[in-house]
Amino acid sequence: MTVKMNINGQQFYVRLNDNPAAKAFVEALPLQLGMDELNGNEKFADLPHALPSSPVRPGTIQAGDLMLYGKQTLVLFYTSFESSYRYTSIGKVINPESLSAVMDKKKLWVEFENN
Repeated sequence: MTVKMNINGQQFYVRLNDNPAAKAFVEALPLQLGMDELNGNEKFADLPHALPSSPVRPGTIQAGDLMLYGKQTLVLFYTSFESSYRYTSIGKVINPESLSAVMDKKKLWVEFENN
């Protein structure tokens, strides 16, 4: 399943995983989130409701990964790097190459909706 993600007028598509967190995420759509900058590699926002989680250490985070930190914080990564943190994977942006170009503000409004 894919969902639409709009950032500053630029549309992306996210391919969702087949897991309880991704299914609960879809049920919460549409969502508009103010996502804040963190560490020069991610944007994050608290969701209105907790999602099911089963966190693992992914080791390498890839640009375009959409993950859940804890049970209620949605994280969108726009650069690849090594991490020792634990996340629940929700999905991955399809063609994330242009993602970093729209991450130029400390806070972005990101809209998620069913495709």
